[in-house]
Amino acid sequence: QVQLVESGGGSVQAGGSLRLSCGASRNTNTMAWFRQAPGKEREGVAAIDNVGRKKSADSVKGRFTISKDDAVKIVYLQMNNVKPEDTAMYYCAADDSWILGYSDRWNSSAHYTYWGQGAQVTVSS
Repeated sequence: QVQLVESGGGSVQAGGSLRLSCGASRNTNTMAWFRQAPGKEREGVAAIDNVGRKKSADSVKGRFTISKDDAVKIVYLQMNNVKPEDTAMYYCAADDSWILGYSDRWNSSAHYTYWGQGAQVTVSS
């Protein structure tokens, strides 16, 4: 089992920055951030694995960066130049498999076993 706890959510104005953190009870091979806006499906934002591979959604490329600190078992999502359309509940996800080895799997929630409770991010214009 893996417990995931997100923190760092809140309200920010468009163009601003926010950093989300996800603390894990143990390290896993793949960790990711997903988000879900009201009335929309959950979508993959970014993912990272233990050999340094990263993936991110086209909608956040150049603005969001995923990173991790294995020593303290925390995954970060640095969000810069945020937009109102980034408003959503952000979820941390983890799995023991090597999901990023398959190009079409990283952004599917079905491939992740462990989930956090979510952190709300609201971007005002």
